[in-house]
Amino acid sequence: MKTRSRISLIILLSSHLIHGQLIPEPEIKQALLKQQWNASWVSVPDTSPFEYGVYFFRNKLLTEEVPSSFIIHISADNRYKLYINGELTGLGPARGDVDNWIYDTYDIAPYLVEGVNYIAAEVWNFGVLKPLAQISLHTGFIVQGDDEQTLNTPGTWECLQARAFQPVLVNRKEIPSYYVVGPGDRLDGNSYPWKWRTGEQTEQTWLVPEALRRGTPKGTGYEITHALVPRTIPAMELSMLTSPVIRKVDGTTFEESTINGYTIPPDTSIKILLDQRELVTAYPEIIISGGKGAKISLTYAEALYDLNGKKQHRDSVNQVVMRGNSDLFISDGKQNRDFTTLWFRTFRYIELEVETREDSLTIQSFTSLFTAYPFEEKAWFKSDQHRTDDIWNTGWRTSRLCANELFFDCPYYEQAQYAGDTRIQALISLYVSGDDRLMKKAIRDFYNSMIPEGLTRSRYPVNTPQVIPPYSLFWISMIHDYLWHRSDYMFTSNYLVSIQHILQWFENRIDQETGMLGSLEYWPFADWTTGWPEIYPELQSGVPPGAAEGNSALITLQYVMTLDQAADIFNYFGLEALASSYLDQADKLIEAVWTHCWDPARGLFADTPEKRSYSQHTNSLAVITNAIPKADQPLLMETVLRDTQIVEASLYFRYYVNRAAISAGLGNKYMGLLEPWEQMVNQGLTTFAEITDTRETRSDCHAWSSSPLYEFLSTVAGIRPAEPGFRSVIIEPHPGTLKEISAGIPHERGVISLDLQFDNRGGVKGAVILPDGLSGVFIWDGQTVDLQAGEQRIAMQSLDSRFRF
Repeated sequence: MKTRSRISLIILLSSHLIHGQLIPEPEIKQALLKQQWNASWVSVPDTSPFEYGVYFFRNKLLTEEVPSSFIIHISADNRYKLYINGELTGLGPARGDVDNWIYDTYDIAPYLVEGVNYIAAEVWNFGVLKPLAQISLHTGFIVQGDDEQTLNTPGTWECLQARAFQPVLVNRKEIPSYYVVGPGDRLDGNSYPWKWRTGEQTEQTWLVPEALRRGTPKGTGYEITHALVPRTIPAMELSMLTSPVIRKVDGTTFEESTINGYTIPPDTSIKILLDQRELVTAYPEIIISGGKGAKISLTYAEALYDLNGKKQHRDSVNQVVMRGNSDLFISDGKQNRDFTTLWFRTFRYIELEVETREDSLTIQSFTSLFTAYPFEEKAWFKSDQHRTDDIWNTGWRTSRLCANELFFDCPYYEQAQYAGDTRIQALISLYVSGDDRLMKKAIRDFYNSMIPEGLTRSRYPVNTPQVIPPYSLFWISMIHDYLWHRSDYMFTSNYLVSIQHILQWFENRIDQETGMLGSLEYWPFADWTTGWPEIYPELQSGVPPGAAEGNSALITLQYVMTLDQAADIFNYFGLEALASSYLDQADKLIEAVWTHCWDPARGLFADTPEKRSYSQHTNSLAVITNAIPKADQPLLMETVLRDTQIVEASLYFRYYVNRAAISAGLGNKYMGLLEPWEQMVNQGLTTFAEITDTRETRSDCHAWSSSPLYEFLSTVAGIRPAEPGFRSVIIEPHPGTLKEISAGIPHERGVISLDLQFDNRGGVKGAVILPDGLSGVFIWDGQTVDLQAGEQRIAMQSLDSRFRF
């Protein structure tokens, strides 16, 4: 009755990005990977190892001449900022867990001078206020030298607790939504030791650090305490942004001007609304002079709210209120005091609330240091319709802000790495940047999260466990994506056993009566949609009908999709018997879904056998898994896209709806499905939101909404791998209403690019360029032309000359 096909992005140099410069990442000596370090973890004496605290560590390094190389390895719990001769040199460590505690490796020679050098580190532990994505054992700091070990901790280091810092708690009335990125900073300039980074004396007494235990690489020692592993991703980008502009002062709309040089008189309370013009993730830096005792509060927001708590057009500043997280700085009255934050902030708007006392205060400058994973935009997509430029630019900015040391779901509220979101983000990053390092880290992170029952955690690394069983399936999908887009097969092979464990967990939950998946424990989330709760008010948020109690067609079909992908993986590695068993199981599950959930009267699959609800989700996965005959798929997807009575997919799950439409041969409809993204651009968003309702959305920046970038390249331009490892390419454009396309993606062998023109008679002409060593096929209206390395001209006509749209 049904035939099924299996379901089916490239590399950058490894480097540290430090203060805007790329320097090569040094190799790590094998002894540091396999033997206990000479250096010890240290802390400040008589301080709590678990409570909130900010700590300073510093050392002097004497050099008769600047060495050609001076390599150190450094880590901290929770985090550190490294300064050399007063200048910010690095931040870290990248987030991991106690069993995989990451250390960073720097060659600091380029930052040294002849004579005395000051090496300093600002270390903090947010204690119980730490971000969701921050795992912690206890406060600590460690430095280990390579050949030269004069900077090993404790050695000649000295330390103190920075009591000028206190946490600023989140006002839950201001941010009632789920907000878990840590506290703000309260910094009192009157008690801050301003020149501590350059070795000058301070009022506070510097102490000898307390040695805790020697550094222990992962897999060594008799205890697992900060099991040290080397960093596998580059340092985050740090680049200076232009200053924000003033939009309002004390509620009065202001002619746009710079805040730099702005003076607030004595005994004044004032609110100044600043606009960065686009959403950013950055460390704000404000330099002030004078104003002893003045309080400067900074509140950050993605958008402004009207008096009813709804988000306005993102450019509007009229009749709006500020709601957001805050920092507070207190001035000591001296000149050119530079305040910044320990961790970055996410904002478009900043409200400065300043209260001066007897002295005036001048804001000398306000800038921000942008930070994100250093993805480079190597792909491009241009068309004859300008809307694609707006969607591309907005989507790429969204992807950038949602990628840091982890793939973030959103940078403002959670900064957590979720498997469902990450799969889409990883594909985008591969296609647009060609950098696979953050994807590999994400795959390893979820592997490290596995619980004894055989599932991955849904988000990781985090300090509050959460399990969404379908997200374990998406982790397998991510590995399948990696296999098809990368030639690093050994990496994929590391996870074969874990894939089996996950699939066995689901197999053990097949209902013997219906043959579909039975009741699933934990939180069987599928999508944020209002449709299911309207039909089933008792459902837990985001859970489809049947997922918790059993017989969910959606989750059963996702399991089928994953079995197909797993079979593809195991076949590739020569494990044909196991692959065959997965395909047999998938066939039986499809038969069960067809038997119990197909509704011939509606021409749709129901979400459960009781046939109370129907969704884009279930029917899209039915097409992807070929649960319905290929010939019937176009009609089914036409219904899915047209029928307003079925449960609609969110921006997140529309990725799978789009995949289904393409699988059903409706790829040329994709350009007509972009209205939600166009509306967000029209509402002034500079990133794509969590949900389509721009007034109600919690997050203005959610990477799962950036899927158009992937679709522009893989669907509209039609560039996709023809076999595992992207050893050859298929180019099958679906231009829809477009008349011209210029696109290119990075590949391990070079760049795949095309420039094509389309006419109303169904013809295509133009050029395709493949890098050396890569071949493929060009498909148009069922016709195939072989492609070889180099440039080749394309000129093809439609077989039936019908319009494409």
